Amino acid sequence: MKTYYLKVFGCQMNESDAERIGGFLEKNGYRKAPAIKGADLIVVVACSVRQTAVDRIFGMKQKLLQLKKTNPRIKTVLTGCVIDSDVSKFKEFFDEIKDIYDFLGNNYFSISPKYQKERDVAYLPIMTGCNNFCSYCVVPFTRGRETSRPPQEVVKEFKQILKDGFKKIILLGQNVNSYQYGFANLLKTLNNLPGNFKIRFLTNHPKDFSDELIDAIARCEKVEKEIHLPVQSGDDEILKKMNRHYTVKEYKNLVSKIRKKIPNVRITTDVIVGFPSENKKQFQNTVKLFKEIKFSAAYINKYSPRPQTASFKLRDDVPLCEKKRRWKILNDLVNEKTSK
Repeated sequence: MKTYYLKVFGCQMNESDAERIGGFLEKNGYRKAPAIKGADLIVVVACSVRQTAVDRIFGMKQKLLQLKKTNPRIKTVLTGCVIDSDVSKFKEFFDEIKDIYDFLGNNYFSISPKYQKERDVAYLPIMTGCNNFCSYCVVPFTRGRETSRPPQEVVKEFKQILKDGFKKIILLGQNVNSYQYGFANLLKTLNNLPGNFKIRFLTNHPKDFSDELIDAIARCEKVEKEIHLPVQSGDDEILKKMNRHYTVKEYKNLVSKIRKKIPNVRITTDVIVGFPSENKKQFQNTVKLFKEIKFSAAYINKYSPRPQTASFKLRDDVPLCEKKRRWKILNDLVNEKTSK
């Protein structure tokens, strides 16, 4: 029996896709190899959202070439989020480069996933793709436009996850708030299923976070009171250049509304430091916002230009040393809040 090995970079959606790749391969006669060295098929699930993830894939080059030299029958496949400009660079050490739809088919959500039992949480994608076109993000180009799974399909998979023994399920989407069939209604439906379990979801866009959704989170006892609400910047001018479609005031008002309705809520966020033209005053506006909101956690990213995005045309004019300095300031703020 042939064996496969999976290496995953990037977000939880890539982790979830890898589970379906595993299910697909095992249905087609493969079994999972304990290590990369003994595999007949090596599948790398890529992330082109950040340059650091791309660099880590390049870091595998010599190892993959050496493995192929030792065993020429080894096949290597790159899938996941891959932008066009990266394809030619990867061709040297991958036999095939396919997006997830080419690899598994357009209806790949129908494939039964090979859940990672060593994790205490199961991922359940309810949609894929994105229509927002934030100026720094490649997701609309790598995953395409938003596509939502029908509620009955989501409920069926949710029940199977519970049967498999998982007690925590994370609903996934690039922007779950824009779930085509109504995200608040989906939460209520899943919450009403029998069993002892908890629900979380990732990720949200502030511009689509409705009063109905806030009310659903507050009322559904099985939905964890933790909301990941990416802000990306605390400066209105930078937010406009990012194409985020909200102001700092609107974001703060949304957080106030959430905390009023859900007093014990934990709010986490994403932020980018060193976006093109971000000056020290604009960064201080982000610092000010962090002090006001007091996020429970924050995923702080140093801006890196990505081909195909709108911001790629802008000059990356904030030096790396300054990005690192700004990263540390925000990181220290969050760690101070957490320790308290």
